[in-house]
Parts: sequence; structure tokens; C-alpha cells
Amino acid sequence: MKLHYLLLIMVTLFTSCSGPTAPSDPIPTHETFTINSSQVGEVRTINVWVPDSYNAGQDSLAVMYMADGGIKEDFPHIANTLAKLVKEEKIEPLILVGIENTERRRDLTGFTEVEKDKEIAPVVGGADKFRAFIAKELFPEIDKRYRTTSERSIIGESASGLFVMETFFLAPTMFTNYIAFDPSLWWNNHYLVGTAKDHLSKFPEDGKRIWFAGSGAEDISTFTKQLADILEKEKSSNIQWHYADEPKESHATIFRATKEKAILWTLNPSR
Repeated sequence: MKLHYLLLIMVTLFTSCSGPTAPSDPIPTHETFTINSSQVGEVRTINVWVPDSYNAGQDSLAVMYMADGGIKEDFPHIANTLAKLVKEEKIEPLILVGIENTERRRDLTGFTEVEKDKEIAPVVGGADKFRAFIAKELFPEIDKRYRTTSERSIIGESASGLFVMETFFLAPTMFTNYIAFDPSLWWNNHYLVGTAKDHLSKFPEDGKRIWFAGSGAEDISTFTKQLADILEKEKSSNIQWHYADEPKESHATIFRATKEKAILWTLNPSR
């Protein structure tokens, strides 16, 4: 019974972002296109929001990427948040690219040796291929279609947050900025936390920024706090980081409760 309960919790956490978008999130004006991906072996739907100033000018803009980026997922939520912050002149205009899910738990998880992890979906451990799709197929397509700078950010929560953190450690040069809400760091017996020091010792010299948060969910906050302790002790000069300990928030509320301060810290260091 205990193992069954643990598995139920794991499935709940991994599906937290994949439900319908809340009615309070109006669908913003956006563009949609598809990529027939050789990396993941399927057609992927991409949603793109640009600020009003983009079509009125010629400036190139930074880009923020997100999994859980479907219209019925978190794309409207984040696009509307960015639009608000841009309108209030709290952040510079940027482009949002949302990747719509197909098999979420496959794409957002890395390898695992834990048998219970493998029971959450028919296929897991596809993060490497999903990352290759983003780097080799999506980045070039976005750069071809839009005026972009070299600054790229990635944002995600729960399993998507796990993907953000894994990318930060395993492929840090992909993005400039990383934002993860309640990342599922318990995956594969908290492998990313256990290997963090080794990855940090090999980190690229060009600076990276990472903001991550942990809610009151003990199976997550235990490991986000451990990671914060490691970053504090390592004091890597090429990493600017911030950990938001949010014990009053639940796994279901932390994304919306902390989104603005996460984006502001990451994209507007002067605030």
C-alpha cells in the first residue's frame, strides 16, 4: 500500500502541468507552426508569442522557451505574464516559444535506474532526444523565422522543471538563463543533486543565471534545499543563482505564486 501511494504521488506531480489551462488565462495573439522532427520521430507543434513592439520595429529580441507550451497548457499563462511585465517596463521585450506536449513524461525525464520511476509511463528517459530536438531543430527554426539575439532562457515546473535543471547541469551552454519551479529532483534517486558538484566543476566559463523554487512538498523541497546548499558551498563565480524557499505554497500553487519574481530576478538583474 505504501509503494502504491508513493507511485500515485509521483504520477500526480508529473501530470500537474498537463491539464487544461485555467479559464482566467485568455489566449493571447500568437503564431503556431509544426516541425517534423527527426530527433524525436514525430511532428511537434510550436506556439510563439511576440510583444506588440516586435512587429512595429526591427530590433532582435531574446527568446524564452518552455515545455508545457500548448494552448491548453501553460503557454497562455506565461505569455500573458510576460506581456504584463513588458507593458509595465519591468523587463525588456522578448519572444516566448512554447513546445506543445505529446508524451510529456517521456520527453521531460532523463534516464533512471529506479524501477518505480519507470512505472509512471510506458516510456520514460527521453530527455536527451528532446534536448536534441530543441538544439538542432527548434533553435534554427526560431532563428530563421524571427529576429533573435543569442540570449535564450528556459522556464518550467515539476517534470518540466526537472528538464530545466537537467539541462542546466548536462548541457549548460544551451541557455543563458534557467527558471525551475518545484523541479522533480527526486527522479532517479535524486541523481542530479548527487552529481551536482561534479557537474559544477566542469561548468563553462561564460556566466549563467538560475532561479529555482521549492514548495512545501517534502519530496521536492528536501532536494531543492540540498541543491541550494551545494551551490552556496561551491560559490562558482560563473553562476548567478537564487533559491526561493516557499513552504507556504503547494506544488499546485507555486508556479503562479512566484512566476513574476522569478522572471524579474532572471531577466532584470537591476530590480
